[in-house]
Amino acid sequence: MLHNSEMQYLLSVIHDSTSLATAAEMAAIDVFNDRLHAEGQWIFAGGLEFPTATTAAVIDNRGETAVLSEGPLHSSKEFVAGFWIVTALDLDAAHALAAEGSQACNRKIEVRPFL
Repeated sequence: MLHNSEMQYLLSVIHDSTSLATAAEMAAIDVFNDRLHAEGQWIFAGGLEFPTATTAAVIDNRGETAVLSEGPLHSSKEFVAGFWIVTALDLDAAHALAAEGSQACNRKIEVRPFL
């Protein structure tokens, strides 16, 4: 439950390899997740499949018919590999959570507030 001054943030995990998290990284992620739960900052989290022509698609239904483009929106070395949705008092607090999450999963984190 959000308190009056809390906002929701998307913490996107940015990766540049098809490798999965190591056992040590998974253990550190579990500790981070447990802390988010304990402190009431957890909303939701998940990992995503590596983006390929068979695991990603872009649908554009702004015209007369839907157009399906197989594959990810952008062709890039880096991609979103997972995410956390958290609550934080402000952007600085969200940045601090992202720093902890980055250390836990050993990947970069992009922080964006929900509208």
